[in-house]
Amino acid sequence: MKIDPYKSKERYLKWKKDVESGIPGISEFNSCLIKRYFSDMENGINISSVKKGSRSYMRLIALRTRVLFLVREFERRFKLEKITEITEEQLCSFFVDMRNGNITKSNGKNFIAIRDYICDFKAFWHWHQKVNRKKGTEILDITLDLDSRGGKPVWVYLNEEEVKKLCDNAKYEYAVLIWFLFDTGIRSPTELINVKVSDLYNDFRELQIREETSKTFGRKIKLLLCKEKLKEYIRNKNLQQDDYLFDICPTVVNRYLKRLAYRVFGDKLSPAGERYSKLTMYDFRHISCCYWLPRYKSESALKYRFGWKKSDKIHYYSELLGMSDTIREEDLLVDVTKTEIEKKLLQSEKKNEILQERMDTMEKTLKELSEFIKIANMKSDILEKQYEKARI
Repeated sequence: MKIDPYKSKERYLKWKKDVESGIPGISEFNSCLIKRYFSDMENGINISSVKKGSRSYMRLIALRTRVLFLVREFERRFKLEKITEITEEQLCSFFVDMRNGNITKSNGKNFIAIRDYICDFKAFWHWHQKVNRKKGTEILDITLDLDSRGGKPVWVYLNEEEVKKLCDNAKYEYAVLIWFLFDTGIRSPTELINVKVSDLYNDFRELQIREETSKTFGRKIKLLLCKEKLKEYIRNKNLQQDDYLFDICPTVVNRYLKRLAYRVFGDKLSPAGERYSKLTMYDFRHISCCYWLPRYKSESALKYRFGWKKSDKIHYYSELLGMSDTIREEDLLVDVTKTEIEKKLLQSEKKNEILQERMDTMEKTLKELSEFIKIANMKSDILEKQYEKARI
C-alpha cells in the first residue's frame, strides 16, 4: 500500500461530494462546466494526447486550486458568467498583470509559479476544444500567445561541508534522515515515506524505489554516503523488514529543519536565492543533484538515479551550483600540441627504421665474415696437414 502524505484522495473526494449541488462562488454555468472538466480528468477522458490516463489525486487537487482561482477572478474582473466567452486580449492582459504584481495573492504577496496557472488554464481550454470538436464545433485556441516560461525557482543550497555541519548539530534521527536525503536525492515526502527496510539490498549498499511509490518509474540506486549510518540506525531502532524506514510527519520534519538551519547558518540568503531558515526536505533533492552532477560520468545515469525522463530537470534542480572548471594543463597540452607531437613521433619512428636497417646490415656482414673465417680455417688446416705429410 502506498502512503499518501498529503491525503490527496480523501481531500479530493470530500470536495467532490461537497460541490455536488454546485461550486460556491462561481456561476451555475461555470460550476457545471468545471465539474464536468474534473470528471473527465479523473477518468482520463478528453485529455491531452501527450499524457494519457486519469490524473492523480494530487494533480487534481493542484488543478482544482488554480482553475477555480482563475474562474473566480475572470468572473469578477471581466463580468463573465461563462468562462468560455473570455477573449484572447482579456486572457493575456490578466496573466501580464499577474507577472507585474498588479494581481496578488489574498495575503498581498506576488504570485511566483505563474507558469503553473498558465499551463493549467491551457489544459482546461484544450479540453474545452476537444469536447466541442467531437460535437462538430471548432473552438479557437486563445492560449497560443500566452507566455508560459517559468520563473527562476528559489531554494536552499548547501555544499557537502554545510550538510556535514548541519548533521553535526542535528538530533540523531534527523541527522540520519538528512544523510539519506542527501545521498539518494529521493522525492520527499512522497517516495521517502514509502521506503521500507526491505527495500534495502546488498548489505545497505542499494535502495529499491518501488514502481508503485514513484512519480515516474521504479529504480534501484547505490547508497554511497549513508549506508553505515543506516545500518546503525536500523539496529538502534530495532526495525524489521516490513517497517517503514522513516515514520515521519513531513510538516514536523520541515519545521525542525527550518529551526536547525536558522540556528546553524542564520537567516541570510543561500546561493540558490532562498534563505537558509526556509530549508525543507524538498531542498535536499536540489542539493543532492548538485553533489552528484559532477560525479556521474553520463547524463542518463544521473537521470536514472533521480527518476527523471527529461534532461532539462538536471539544470532545473541544480542550476549548475557547485560546479567547477575541471580542465587541466595536461588536457590543454594534448589539444594544442597534438600535431607537433605526432610529427616528432613520426621522425622518431623513421630514425628507428634506419637504425634497424643498419643493424640488419651489420648482422649480415658479421655472418658473412664468420663464414669466411670458418672456410679460411678449414683451408689452413688442410694446408698444414699437407705440409706435415711432405716433410715426412
